Amino acid sequence: MRSHCLTLFVLSTLAAGLLGGLATPLKLAPRWNETKVKHAWHTIPENWVDLGHPSAGTTIDLHLALKSHDENALIDALYEVSDPYHPRYRAYLSKEQVADLVAPHADTLEFINSWLEHLGIPPSSVSRTLGSWLTLTGVPVSQANDILGASYQLYNHVETNHTVLRTISYSIPEVLHEHVHTIVPTTYFGSPPTEGRKLRMHPNSAVWARAEAGSEESVKVLSSRDLKGYVSPSYVRWLYNTFSYHPAAVDRNVIGIAGYDATFSVVQVQDGGNNPDSPGDEANLDTQYAVAMTYPTTNIFYSVGGSPETIDPFFNFITYMLTKETRIPQTITTSYGGPEYIVPIDYATRVCRLFAEVGLLGVSALFASGDSGVGPGDCLIEVKGQVSVHFIPDFPATCPYLTSVGGTTRDSPEVAASLSGGGFSNYFERPPYQADAVPPFLQTLGDKYRGYYHPGGRGVPDISAQALNVLFVGEGQLAVGFGTSAATPIAAGIFSLLNDYSISKGKGPLGFLNGWLYGRGLAGLNDIISGSNPGCNTDGFTAIAGWDPVSPIILVSHQLQVESWPTLGCIGHRSRDTRLCKTGGNNR
Repeated sequence: MRSHCLTLFVLSTLAAGLLGGLATPLKLAPRWNETKVKHAWHTIPENWVDLGHPSAGTTIDLHLALKSHDENALIDALYEVSDPYHPRYRAYLSKEQVADLVAPHADTLEFINSWLEHLGIPPSSVSRTLGSWLTLTGVPVSQANDILGASYQLYNHVETNHTVLRTISYSIPEVLHEHVHTIVPTTYFGSPPTEGRKLRMHPNSAVWARAEAGSEESVKVLSSRDLKGYVSPSYVRWLYNTFSYHPAAVDRNVIGIAGYDATFSVVQVQDGGNNPDSPGDEANLDTQYAVAMTYPTTNIFYSVGGSPETIDPFFNFITYMLTKETRIPQTITTSYGGPEYIVPIDYATRVCRLFAEVGLLGVSALFASGDSGVGPGDCLIEVKGQVSVHFIPDFPATCPYLTSVGGTTRDSPEVAASLSGGGFSNYFERPPYQADAVPPFLQTLGDKYRGYYHPGGRGVPDISAQALNVLFVGEGQLAVGFGTSAATPIAAGIFSLLNDYSISKGKGPLGFLNGWLYGRGLAGLNDIISGSNPGCNTDGFTAIAGWDPVSPIILVSHQLQVESWPTLGCIGHRSRDTRLCKTGGNNR
Protein backbone atom coordinates (compact mmCIF):
# COMPACT_ATOMS: atom_id res chain seq x y z
CA MET A 1 0.00 0.00 0.00
CA ARG A 2 1.38 3.44 -0.86
CA SER A 3 2.57 5.90 1.77
CA HIS A 4 2.81 3.10 4.29
CA CYS A 5 5.24 4.90 6.59
CA LEU A 6 3.24 8.11 6.43
CA THR A 7 0.07 6.21 7.27
CA LEU A 8 1.64 4.74 10.40
CA PHE A 9 2.83 8.18 11.41
CA VAL A 10 -0.61 9.66 10.88
CA LEU A 11 -2.33 6.97 12.92
CA SER A 12 0.10 7.27 15.80
CA THR A 13 -0.29 11.05 15.75
CA LEU A 14 -4.07 10.64 15.78
CA ALA A 15 -3.94 8.51 18.90
CA ALA A 16 -1.53 10.86 20.67
CA GLY A 17 -3.06 14.11 19.49
CA LEU A 18 -6.73 13.48 20.02
CA LEU A 19 -6.62 11.32 23.09
CA GLY A 20 -3.61 12.53 24.96
CA GLY A 21 -2.31 15.84 23.63
CA LEU A 22 0.42 16.55 21.11
CA ALA A 23 4.06 16.28 22.07
CA THR A 24 5.03 19.19 19.83
CA PRO A 25 2.92 22.37 20.14
CA LEU A 26 2.09 24.62 17.19
CA LYS A 27 4.92 27.00 16.40
CA LEU A 28 2.52 29.95 16.19
CA ALA A 29 -0.69 30.08 18.17
CA PRO A 30 -3.58 30.33 15.68
CA ARG A 31 -6.06 33.14 16.06
CA TRP A 32 -9.08 31.04 16.90
CA ASN A 33 -11.35 34.08 17.16
CA GLU A 34 -10.77 35.06 13.53
CA THR A 35 -13.61 33.06 12.01
CA LYS A 36 -14.94 32.81 8.48
CA VAL A 37 -18.28 31.51 7.21
CA LYS A 38 -17.98 27.95 5.95
CA HIS A 39 -21.47 27.76 4.43
CA ALA A 40 -24.68 29.76 4.64
CA TRP A 41 -28.11 29.96 3.03
CA HIS A 42 -29.62 33.37 2.31
CA THR A 43 -33.01 32.14 3.49
CA ILE A 44 -34.57 29.00 4.92
CA PRO A 45 -34.61 26.36 2.16
CA GLU A 46 -37.88 25.92 0.29
CA ASN A 47 -40.64 23.91 1.98
CA TRP A 48 -39.07 24.20 5.45
CA VAL A 49 -40.49 26.25 8.33
CA ASP A 50 -38.75 27.35 11.54
CA LEU A 51 -40.17 25.78 14.71
CA GLY A 52 -37.84 27.63 17.05
CA HIS A 53 -35.16 26.53 19.48
CA PRO A 54 -34.88 22.94 20.68
CA SER A 55 -35.60 22.14 24.31
CA ALA A 56 -32.98 22.94 26.93
CA GLY A 57 -30.39 20.20 27.34
CA THR A 58 -30.64 18.97 23.74
CA THR A 59 -27.34 17.55 22.53
CA ILE A 60 -25.95 16.91 19.08
CA ASP A 61 -23.15 14.81 17.59
CA LEU A 62 -20.93 16.91 15.30
CA HIS A 63 -19.06 15.13 12.51
CA LEU A 64 -15.96 16.80 11.04
CA ALA A 65 -14.61 15.76 7.64
CA LEU A 66 -10.85 16.34 7.74
CA LYS A 67 -8.23 16.73 5.04
CA SER A 68 -6.60 13.37 4.21
CA HIS A 69 -2.84 12.90 4.21
CA ASP A 70 -3.17 12.20 0.46
CA GLU A 71 -6.34 13.66 -1.01
CA ASN A 72 -5.87 11.90 -4.37
CA ALA A 73 -5.11 8.42 -3.04
CA LEU A 74 -8.72 7.31 -2.54
CA ILE A 75 -9.99 8.16 -6.02
CA ASP A 76 -6.81 6.94 -7.71
CA ALA A 77 -7.18 3.59 -5.97
CA LEU A 78 -10.90 3.34 -6.83
CA TYR A 79 -10.26 3.90 -10.52
CA GLU A 80 -7.45 1.35 -10.50
CA VAL A 81 -9.48 -1.48 -8.95
CA SER A 82 -12.49 -0.76 -11.20
CA ASP A 83 -10.58 -0.52 -14.49
CA PRO A 84 -10.58 -3.89 -16.33
CA TYR A 85 -7.34 -2.90 -18.08
CA HIS A 86 -5.44 -2.05 -14.90
CA PRO A 87 -3.20 -4.62 -13.12
CA ARG A 88 -5.03 -3.91 -9.85
CA TYR A 89 -8.49 -4.64 -11.28
CA ARG A 90 -10.68 -6.11 -8.50
CA ALA A 91 -7.83 -5.91 -5.97
CA TYR A 92 -10.21 -4.53 -3.35
CA LEU A 93 -9.13 -3.25 0.05
CA SER A 94 -10.29 -4.07 3.55
CA LYS A 95 -12.08 -1.53 5.73
CA GLU A 96 -8.89 -1.03 7.70
CA GLN A 97 -6.85 -0.40 4.55
CA VAL A 98 -9.40 2.12 3.28
CA ALA A 99 -9.37 3.91 6.63
CA ASP A 100 -5.58 4.10 6.50
CA LEU A 101 -5.70 5.38 2.92
CA VAL A 102 -7.88 8.37 3.86
CA ALA A 103 -6.44 9.04 7.32
CA PRO A 104 -6.09 12.74 8.25
CA HIS A 105 -2.93 14.67 7.50
CA ALA A 106 -0.60 15.10 10.49
CA ASP A 107 -0.72 18.91 10.20
CA THR A 108 -4.50 18.76 10.20
CA LEU A 109 -4.55 16.70 13.36
CA GLU A 110 -2.23 19.17 15.06
CA PHE A 111 -4.50 22.10 14.23
CA ILE A 112 -7.67 20.24 15.22
CA ASN A 113 -6.18 19.08 18.51
CA SER A 114 -5.14 22.62 19.39
CA TRP A 115 -8.58 23.99 18.47
CA LEU A 116 -10.44 21.37 20.53
CA GLU A 117 -8.20 22.09 23.52
CA HIS A 118 -8.93 25.81 23.11
CA LEU A 119 -12.67 25.04 23.11
CA GLY A 120 -12.40 22.84 26.18
CA ILE A 121 -13.72 19.76 24.41
CA PRO A 122 -12.80 16.71 26.55
CA PRO A 123 -10.78 14.04 24.69
CA SER A 124 -13.27 11.42 25.90
CA SER A 125 -15.96 12.89 23.64
CA VAL A 126 -13.77 12.83 20.50
CA SER A 127 -13.49 9.74 18.31
CA ARG A 128 -12.48 8.77 14.80
CA THR A 129 -15.64 7.27 13.32
CA LEU A 130 -14.52 6.96 9.69
CA GLY A 131 -11.16 7.19 7.98
CA SER A 132 -10.97 10.98 7.75
CA TRP A 133 -13.94 11.92 9.94
CA LEU A 134 -13.99 12.86 13.62
CA THR A 135 -17.06 12.81 15.83
CA LEU A 136 -17.68 15.09 18.81
CA THR A 137 -20.27 13.20 20.83
CA GLY A 138 -23.00 14.73 22.96
CA VAL A 139 -22.27 18.40 22.37
CA PRO A 140 -24.95 20.65 23.97
CA VAL A 141 -26.68 22.66 21.25
CA SER A 142 -25.85 25.87 23.10
CA GLN A 143 -22.15 24.96 22.95
CA ALA A 144 -22.44 23.96 19.28
CA ASN A 145 -23.84 27.43 18.59
CA ASP A 146 -20.83 29.00 20.28
CA ILE A 147 -18.30 26.72 18.58
CA LEU A 148 -19.69 27.24 15.09
CA GLY A 149 -21.15 30.73 15.28
CA ALA A 150 -24.43 29.01 14.49
CA SER A 151 -28.07 29.29 15.52
CA TYR A 152 -29.49 25.77 15.58
CA GLN A 153 -33.27 25.62 15.25
CA LEU A 154 -35.84 22.91 14.68
CA TYR A 155 -37.20 22.98 11.12
CA ASN A 156 -40.21 21.12 9.78
CA HIS A 157 -40.78 20.08 6.17
CA VAL A 158 -44.29 21.22 5.26
CA GLU A 159 -45.01 18.35 2.85
CA THR A 160 -43.72 15.40 4.87
CA ASN A 161 -43.86 16.68 8.47
CA HIS A 162 -40.20 15.66 8.77
CA THR A 163 -38.31 17.59 11.48
CA VAL A 164 -34.57 18.30 11.62
CA LEU A 165 -32.23 20.30 13.84
CA ARG A 166 -30.20 22.57 11.56
CA THR A 167 -28.64 26.00 11.19
CA ILE A 168 -28.74 28.19 8.08
CA SER A 169 -25.08 29.18 8.51
CA TYR A 170 -21.93 28.21 10.39
CA SER A 171 -18.36 29.45 10.75
CA ILE A 172 -15.02 28.08 11.85
CA PRO A 173 -11.61 29.71 12.37
CA GLU A 174 -10.22 30.82 9.03
CA VAL A 175 -7.01 28.88 9.62
CA LEU A 176 -9.06 25.64 9.70
CA HIS A 177 -10.81 26.09 6.34
CA GLU A 178 -8.16 24.15 4.45
CA HIS A 179 -8.16 21.38 7.07
CA VAL A 180 -11.90 20.92 7.73
CA HIS A 181 -13.89 20.24 4.57
CA THR A 182 -17.34 20.17 6.15
CA ILE A 183 -19.16 19.72 9.46
CA VAL A 184 -22.50 17.94 9.78
CA PRO A 185 -25.25 18.30 10.70
CA THR A 186 -25.21 22.00 9.90
CA THR A 187 -26.75 23.51 6.75
CA TYR A 188 -27.81 20.40 4.82
CA PHE A 189 -31.56 20.09 5.34
CA GLY A 190 -31.95 17.23 2.91
CA SER A 191 -34.84 16.07 0.78
CA PRO A 192 -36.88 13.94 3.17
CA PRO A 193 -38.41 10.75 1.82
CA THR A 194 -42.11 10.92 1.11
CA GLU A 195 -44.60 8.85 3.03
CA GLY A 196 -44.92 6.65 -0.03
CA ARG A 197 -46.33 7.09 -3.48
CA LYS A 198 -50.06 7.29 -3.85
CA LEU A 199 -51.24 4.08 -5.45
CA ARG A 200 -52.39 4.68 -9.01
CA MET A 201 -55.24 2.32 -9.82
CA HIS A 202 -56.87 1.60 -13.16
CA PRO A 203 -60.17 -0.11 -12.28
CA ASN A 204 -61.30 -0.57 -15.89
CA SER A 205 -58.26 -2.57 -16.83
CA ALA A 206 -58.54 -6.32 -17.27
CA VAL A 207 -55.38 -6.60 -15.16
CA TRP A 208 -57.13 -5.11 -12.14
CA ALA A 209 -60.26 -7.15 -12.76
CA ARG A 210 -58.18 -10.29 -12.44
CA ALA A 211 -56.45 -9.01 -9.31
CA GLU A 212 -59.74 -8.13 -7.61
CA ALA A 213 -60.66 -11.80 -7.72
CA GLY A 214 -58.37 -12.37 -4.74
CA SER A 215 -54.77 -12.54 -3.54
CA GLU A 216 -54.07 -15.71 -5.50
CA GLU A 217 -55.02 -13.93 -8.72
CA SER A 218 -52.71 -11.02 -7.77
CA VAL A 219 -49.84 -13.48 -7.54
CA LYS A 220 -50.76 -14.89 -10.95
CA VAL A 221 -50.80 -11.37 -12.39
CA LEU A 222 -47.33 -10.64 -11.03
CA SER A 223 -46.15 -13.98 -12.43
CA SER A 224 -47.39 -13.10 -15.88
CA ARG A 225 -45.32 -11.41 -18.57
CA ASP A 226 -48.13 -10.67 -21.01
CA LEU A 227 -49.80 -7.72 -19.31
CA LYS A 228 -50.36 -5.36 -22.25
CA GLY A 229 -48.34 -2.39 -21.12
CA TYR A 230 -47.72 -3.28 -17.47
CA VAL A 231 -44.45 -4.44 -15.96
CA SER A 232 -44.19 -7.41 -13.60
CA PRO A 233 -41.23 -9.27 -12.08
CA SER A 234 -41.73 -12.06 -14.60
CA TYR A 235 -41.82 -9.56 -17.44
CA VAL A 236 -38.51 -7.92 -16.54
CA ARG A 237 -36.84 -11.28 -16.01
CA TRP A 238 -38.00 -12.23 -19.49
CA LEU A 239 -37.18 -8.86 -21.04
CA TYR A 240 -33.67 -8.81 -19.60
CA ASN A 241 -33.12 -12.53 -20.09
CA THR A 242 -32.29 -13.66 -16.57
CA PHE A 243 -34.80 -16.53 -16.35
CA SER A 244 -32.31 -19.26 -17.20
CA TYR A 245 -29.64 -18.17 -14.74
CA HIS A 246 -29.74 -19.81 -11.34
CA PRO A 247 -27.62 -18.16 -8.62
CA ALA A 248 -24.70 -20.34 -7.59
CA ALA A 249 -23.06 -18.26 -4.85
CA VAL A 250 -26.05 -17.68 -2.56
CA ASP A 251 -23.90 -18.41 0.50
CA ARG A 252 -21.55 -15.55 -0.40
CA ASN A 253 -23.44 -13.05 -2.55
CA VAL A 254 -25.80 -10.49 -0.93
CA ILE A 255 -27.91 -7.63 -2.26
CA GLY A 256 -28.79 -4.72 0.04
CA ILE A 257 -31.82 -2.45 -0.34
CA ALA A 258 -31.63 0.93 1.38
CA GLY A 259 -35.00 2.23 2.53
CA TYR A 260 -35.55 5.58 4.20
CA ASP A 261 -39.01 5.62 5.52
CA ALA A 262 -38.53 -15.24 -1.18
CA THR A 263 -37.07 -14.11 2.20
CA PHE A 264 -35.21 -11.02 3.29
CA SER A 265 -33.93 -9.78 6.61
CA VAL A 266 -34.26 -6.26 8.03
CA VAL A 267 -31.48 -4.20 9.59
CA GLN A 268 -32.60 -1.04 11.39
CA VAL A 269 -30.12 1.84 11.15
CA GLN A 270 -30.45 4.83 13.51
CA ASP A 271 -33.77 3.44 14.82
CA GLY A 272 -35.22 3.10 11.33
CA GLY A 273 -38.81 1.90 11.30
CA ASN A 274 -39.94 -1.67 10.69
CA ASN A 275 -43.70 -2.12 10.65
CA PRO A 276 -44.49 -5.22 8.55
CA ASP A 277 -48.21 -4.36 8.73
CA SER A 278 -47.72 -0.96 7.07
CA PRO A 279 -44.64 -0.92 4.85
CA GLY A 280 -43.89 2.08 2.66
CA ASP A 281 -44.75 1.68 -1.02
CA GLU A 282 -41.22 2.70 -2.04
CA ALA A 283 -39.65 0.07 0.18
CA ASN A 284 -42.27 -2.46 -0.86
CA LEU A 285 -41.59 -2.06 -4.58
CA ASP A 286 -37.80 -2.03 -4.11
CA THR A 287 -37.79 -5.21 -2.07
CA GLN A 288 -40.29 -7.10 -4.22
CA TYR A 289 -38.31 -6.52 -7.41
CA ALA A 290 -34.87 -7.07 -5.89
CA VAL A 291 -36.03 -10.38 -4.43
CA ALA A 292 -37.82 -11.44 -7.61
CA MET A 293 -34.77 -10.69 -9.77
CA THR A 294 -32.24 -12.47 -7.54
CA TYR A 295 -34.01 -15.28 -5.67
CA PRO A 296 -32.68 -17.20 -3.76
CA THR A 297 -29.86 -14.69 -3.19
CA THR A 298 -29.84 -13.22 0.33
CA ASN A 299 -31.64 -9.84 0.42
CA ILE A 300 -31.13 -7.42 3.31
CA PHE A 301 -33.39 -4.39 3.73
CA TYR A 302 -31.77 -1.48 5.60
CA SER A 303 -34.39 0.70 7.26
CA VAL A 304 -32.55 3.98 7.81
CA GLY A 305 -33.95 6.41 10.35
CA GLY A 306 -32.70 9.05 12.72
CA SER A 307 -33.88 11.68 15.18
CA PRO A 308 -33.97 15.41 14.33
CA GLU A 309 -30.51 15.76 15.91
CA THR A 310 -28.91 13.22 13.58
CA ILE A 311 -27.42 13.77 10.14
CA ASP A 312 -29.06 12.87 6.87
CA PRO A 313 -30.08 9.30 5.95
CA PHE A 314 -27.40 8.84 3.26
CA PHE A 315 -24.62 9.60 5.73
CA ASN A 316 -26.29 7.42 8.37
CA PHE A 317 -26.43 4.53 5.91
CA ILE A 318 -22.84 4.79 4.66
CA THR A 319 -21.50 5.28 8.18
CA TYR A 320 -23.28 2.14 9.26
CA MET A 321 -21.85 0.20 6.34
CA LEU A 322 -18.29 1.38 6.95
CA THR A 323 -18.27 1.05 10.74
CA LYS A 324 -20.91 -1.48 11.83
CA GLU A 325 -21.72 -3.93 9.08
CA THR A 326 -19.41 -6.94 9.07
CA ARG A 327 -20.64 -8.25 5.73
CA ILE A 328 -21.37 -5.43 3.29
CA PRO A 329 -23.59 -6.57 0.40
CA GLN A 330 -21.79 -6.74 -2.94
CA THR A 331 -24.71 -4.85 -4.55
CA ILE A 332 -26.64 -1.96 -2.98
CA THR A 333 -29.71 -0.28 -4.46
CA THR A 334 -31.10 3.07 -3.32
CA SER A 335 -34.18 4.70 -4.82
CA TYR A 336 -33.98 8.03 -3.02
CA GLY A 337 -32.39 11.40 -3.78
CA GLY A 338 -33.09 15.08 -4.14
CA PRO A 339 -32.11 18.21 -6.08
CA GLU A 340 -28.36 18.67 -6.14
CA TYR A 341 -28.55 22.43 -5.61
CA ILE A 342 -30.09 22.09 -2.13
CA VAL A 343 -27.00 20.20 -0.93
CA PRO A 344 -24.00 22.30 0.23
CA ILE A 345 -21.18 21.51 -2.19
CA ASP A 346 -18.64 20.75 0.55
CA TYR A 347 -21.04 18.28 2.11
CA ALA A 348 -21.93 16.65 -1.23
CA THR A 349 -18.24 16.26 -2.07
CA ARG A 350 -17.37 14.54 1.19
CA VAL A 351 -20.40 12.21 1.15
CA CYS A 352 -19.54 11.33 -2.44
CA ARG A 353 -16.05 10.34 -1.30
CA LEU A 354 -17.67 7.97 1.19
CA PHE A 355 -19.30 6.18 -1.74
CA ALA A 356 -15.81 5.90 -3.24
CA GLU A 357 -14.70 4.17 -0.01
CA VAL A 358 -17.59 1.70 -0.35
CA GLY A 359 -16.63 1.05 -3.97
CA LEU A 360 -13.04 0.37 -2.97
CA LEU A 361 -14.39 -2.45 -0.77
CA GLY A 362 -15.85 -4.13 -3.89
CA VAL A 363 -19.43 -2.86 -3.66
CA SER A 364 -21.63 -1.99 -6.66
CA ALA A 365 -23.80 0.96 -5.55
CA LEU A 366 -26.75 2.01 -7.73
CA PHE A 367 -28.89 5.14 -7.24
CA ALA A 368 -32.03 6.37 -8.98
CA SER A 369 -31.43 9.36 -11.28
CA GLY A 370 -34.73 11.09 -10.43
CA ASP A 371 -38.25 11.38 -11.84
CA SER A 372 -38.44 14.98 -13.11
CA GLY A 373 -36.61 14.81 -16.43
CA VAL A 374 -34.11 17.67 -16.56
CA GLY A 375 -35.80 19.30 -13.57
CA PRO A 376 -39.11 20.05 -11.80
CA GLY A 377 -41.14 23.23 -12.15
CA ASP A 378 -39.70 26.34 -13.76
CA CYS A 379 -36.15 25.64 -12.46
CA LEU A 380 -35.50 29.26 -11.55
CA ILE A 381 -32.46 29.06 -9.29
CA GLU A 382 -30.23 31.72 -7.77
CA VAL A 383 -26.57 31.22 -8.68
CA LYS A 384 -24.03 33.80 -7.53
CA GLY A 385 -26.76 36.35 -6.94
CA GLN A 386 -28.42 35.86 -10.33
CA VAL A 387 -31.77 34.10 -10.76
CA SER A 388 -32.10 32.17 -14.01
CA VAL A 389 -33.15 28.78 -15.42
CA HIS A 390 -30.82 25.92 -14.55
CA PHE A 391 -31.51 22.25 -15.12
CA ILE A 392 -31.69 20.39 -11.80
CA PRO A 393 -29.95 17.00 -11.56
CA ASP A 394 -30.42 14.77 -8.50
CA PHE A 395 -27.86 13.99 -5.81
CA PRO A 396 -26.46 11.43 -4.93
CA ALA A 397 -26.99 10.26 -8.54
CA THR A 398 -24.54 12.95 -9.71
CA CYS A 399 -21.74 11.51 -7.58
CA PRO A 400 -19.10 10.09 -9.98
CA TYR A 401 -18.34 7.13 -7.71
CA LEU A 402 -21.65 5.28 -8.03
CA THR A 403 -23.86 4.10 -10.89
CA SER A 404 -26.96 6.18 -11.66
CA VAL A 405 -30.06 4.54 -13.12
CA GLY A 406 -32.54 6.18 -15.50
CA GLY A 407 -35.83 4.89 -16.88
CA THR A 408 -37.24 3.24 -20.01
CA THR A 409 -40.65 2.07 -21.12
CA ARG A 410 -42.21 -0.30 -23.69
CA ASP A 411 -40.25 -2.92 -25.61
CA SER A 412 -39.50 -3.85 -29.21
CA PRO A 413 -37.72 -1.50 -28.78
CA GLU A 414 -37.49 0.14 -25.38
CA VAL A 415 -37.60 3.94 -25.44
CA ALA A 416 -36.70 6.62 -22.94
CA ALA A 417 -39.28 7.26 -20.22
CA SER A 418 -40.12 10.96 -20.19
CA LEU A 419 -39.67 11.15 -16.41
CA SER A 420 -36.11 9.79 -16.56
CA GLY A 421 -33.85 12.09 -14.57
CA GLY A 422 -30.80 13.10 -16.55
CA GLY A 423 -28.36 15.90 -17.17
CA PHE A 424 -25.05 17.17 -15.88
CA SER A 425 -23.76 17.84 -12.39
CA ASN A 426 -23.01 21.40 -11.33
CA TYR A 427 -20.74 20.11 -8.55
CA PHE A 428 -18.74 17.22 -10.01
CA GLU A 429 -16.62 17.45 -13.14
CA ARG A 430 -16.76 14.84 -15.88
CA PRO A 431 -15.02 11.67 -14.63
CA PRO A 432 -12.34 9.94 -16.71
CA TYR A 433 -14.59 7.02 -17.63
CA GLN A 434 -16.93 9.44 -19.48
CA ALA A 435 -14.15 11.20 -21.40
CA ASP A 436 -15.01 9.51 -24.71
CA ALA A 437 -18.74 8.93 -24.18
CA VAL A 438 -20.05 12.43 -23.40
CA PRO A 439 -18.40 14.80 -25.96
CA PRO A 440 -20.22 13.33 -29.01
CA PHE A 441 -23.55 14.10 -27.38
CA LEU A 442 -22.50 17.66 -26.57
CA GLN A 443 -21.34 18.17 -30.13
CA THR A 444 -24.73 17.02 -31.41
CA LEU A 445 -26.55 19.24 -28.91
CA GLY A 446 -24.62 22.33 -30.01
CA ASP A 447 -25.79 25.64 -28.50
CA LYS A 448 -29.20 24.32 -27.45
CA TYR A 449 -29.79 25.04 -23.75
CA ARG A 450 -26.52 26.98 -23.46
CA GLY A 451 -26.30 28.27 -19.89
CA TYR A 452 -28.95 25.88 -18.60
CA TYR A 453 -26.46 23.18 -17.64
CA HIS A 454 -22.76 22.61 -16.96
CA PRO A 455 -21.33 20.88 -20.07
CA GLY A 456 -18.19 19.82 -18.21
CA GLY A 457 -20.13 18.10 -15.44
CA ARG A 458 -20.55 14.42 -14.66
CA GLY A 459 -23.24 13.05 -16.99
CA VAL A 460 -26.29 11.23 -15.60
CA PRO A 461 -27.54 8.51 -15.90
CA ASP A 462 -25.18 5.61 -16.63
CA ILE A 463 -27.73 2.85 -17.30
CA SER A 464 -31.48 2.39 -17.07
CA ALA A 465 -34.36 -0.07 -16.94
CA GLN A 466 -38.17 -0.24 -16.98
CA ALA A 467 -39.72 2.63 -15.01
CA LEU A 468 -43.41 2.93 -15.98
CA ASN A 469 -46.49 0.91 -15.02
CA VAL A 470 -44.53 -1.30 -12.63
CA LEU A 471 -46.86 -3.63 -10.74
CA PHE A 472 -46.35 -4.53 -7.08
CA VAL A 473 -48.42 -5.39 -4.02
CA GLY A 474 -49.09 -2.51 -1.64
CA GLU A 475 -51.47 -2.34 1.29
CA GLY A 476 -52.76 -5.77 0.42
CA GLN A 477 -53.75 -4.93 -3.13
CA LEU A 478 -52.23 -4.68 -6.55
CA ALA A 479 -50.64 -1.27 -7.16
CA VAL A 480 -48.64 0.36 -9.92
CA GLY A 481 -45.52 2.46 -9.46
CA PHE A 482 -43.73 4.90 -11.71
CA GLY A 483 -40.16 6.17 -11.62
CA THR A 484 -36.46 5.43 -11.62
CA SER A 485 -37.06 4.18 -8.08
CA ALA A 486 -38.57 1.14 -9.82
CA ALA A 487 -35.82 0.91 -12.44
CA THR A 488 -33.02 0.93 -9.85
CA PRO A 489 -33.83 -2.31 -7.97
CA ILE A 490 -34.43 -4.00 -11.33
CA ALA A 491 -30.98 -2.93 -12.52
CA ALA A 492 -29.42 -3.83 -9.19
CA GLY A 493 -30.98 -7.28 -9.40
CA ILE A 494 -29.27 -7.90 -12.74
CA PHE A 495 -25.88 -6.77 -11.44
CA SER A 496 -26.36 -8.89 -8.33
CA LEU A 497 -26.75 -11.89 -10.64
CA LEU A 498 -23.58 -10.87 -12.46
CA ASN A 499 -21.82 -10.62 -9.11
CA ASP A 500 -23.14 -14.06 -8.24
CA TYR A 501 -21.72 -15.50 -11.45
CA SER A 502 -18.36 -13.81 -10.97
CA ILE A 503 -18.08 -14.86 -7.33
CA SER A 504 -19.04 -18.43 -8.17
CA LYS A 505 -16.13 -18.52 -10.65
CA GLY A 506 -13.67 -17.27 -8.04
CA LYS A 507 -13.32 -13.83 -9.64
CA GLY A 508 -14.84 -11.76 -6.85
CA PRO A 509 -17.55 -9.08 -7.24
CA LEU A 510 -17.57 -6.41 -9.94
CA GLY A 511 -17.31 -3.53 -7.46
CA PHE A 512 -17.72 0.02 -8.76
CA LEU A 513 -19.31 -0.63 -12.14
CA ASN A 514 -18.61 2.42 -14.28
CA GLY A 515 -15.04 1.66 -15.29
CA TRP A 516 -16.32 -1.68 -16.61
CA LEU A 517 -19.48 -0.28 -18.22
CA TYR A 518 -17.68 2.50 -20.06
CA GLY A 519 -14.62 0.38 -20.84
CA ARG A 520 -14.38 -3.29 -21.71
CA GLY A 521 -18.16 -3.63 -21.86
CA LEU A 522 -18.61 -0.89 -24.47
CA ALA A 523 -18.99 -3.28 -27.42
CA GLY A 524 -21.77 -5.19 -25.70
CA LEU A 525 -23.91 -2.22 -24.73
CA ASN A 526 -27.30 -1.63 -26.23
CA ASP A 527 -28.53 1.83 -27.23
CA ILE A 528 -31.73 3.77 -26.64
CA ILE A 529 -32.16 6.18 -29.53
CA SER A 530 -35.62 7.67 -29.04
CA GLY A 531 -37.48 9.58 -26.36
CA SER A 532 -36.69 12.61 -24.24
CA ASN A 533 -36.87 13.86 -20.65
CA PRO A 534 -38.76 17.19 -20.61
CA GLY A 535 -38.65 19.50 -17.62
CA CYS A 536 -37.97 23.11 -16.57
CA ASN A 537 -40.57 24.18 -19.18
CA THR A 538 -38.36 22.75 -21.94
CA ASP A 539 -38.36 19.63 -24.09
CA GLY A 540 -35.32 18.39 -22.19
CA PHE A 541 -32.62 16.27 -23.75
CA THR A 542 -33.28 13.83 -26.59
CA ALA A 543 -31.95 10.28 -26.76
CA ILE A 544 -29.57 9.74 -29.68
CA ALA A 545 -27.20 7.05 -30.90
CA GLY A 546 -24.42 6.85 -28.34
CA TRP A 547 -24.45 8.12 -24.78
CA ASP A 548 -27.08 10.67 -23.82
CA PRO A 549 -28.34 12.14 -20.52
CA VAL A 550 -31.79 10.63 -20.92
CA SER A 551 -32.16 6.88 -20.73
CA PRO A 552 -29.53 4.19 -21.26
CA ILE A 553 -30.77 0.56 -21.09
CA ILE A 554 -29.92 -2.79 -19.53
CA LEU A 555 -30.44 -6.01 -21.46
CA VAL A 556 -28.89 -9.32 -20.37
CA SER A 557 -28.57 -12.43 -22.54
CA HIS A 558 -29.63 -15.92 -21.59
CA GLN A 559 -26.01 -16.98 -21.07
CA LEU A 560 -25.18 -14.85 -18.07
CA GLN A 561 -21.40 -14.59 -18.30
CA VAL A 562 -19.10 -11.86 -17.10
CA GLU A 563 -15.73 -12.72 -18.55
CA SER A 564 -17.05 -13.45 -22.08
CA TRP A 565 -18.55 -9.97 -22.39
CA PRO A 566 -19.94 -10.07 -25.98
CA THR A 567 -22.09 -13.07 -25.07
CA LEU A 568 -23.25 -11.32 -21.92
CA GLY A 569 -25.71 -9.42 -24.06
CA CYS A 570 -26.42 -5.73 -23.65
CA ILE A 571 -25.98 -4.02 -20.31
CA GLY A 572 -26.26 -0.28 -20.77
CA HIS A 573 -26.18 1.85 -23.90
CA ARG A 574 -23.69 3.37 -26.36
CA SER A 575 -23.28 0.22 -28.47
CA ARG A 576 -21.15 0.77 -31.56
CA ASP A 577 -22.55 -2.38 -33.08
CA THR A 578 -26.12 -3.08 -31.96
CA ARG A 579 -26.03 -6.41 -33.78
CA LEU A 580 -24.28 -7.76 -30.70
CA CYS A 581 -27.46 -7.06 -28.76
CA LYS A 582 -30.08 -8.58 -31.03
CA THR A 583 -30.15 -11.86 -29.06
CA GLY A 584 -31.89 -10.11 -26.17
CA GLY A 585 -35.51 -10.39 -25.14
CA ASN A 586 -36.88 -7.52 -27.21
CA ASN A 587 -38.52 -9.87 -29.69
CA ARG A 588 -41.75 -11.01 -28.13
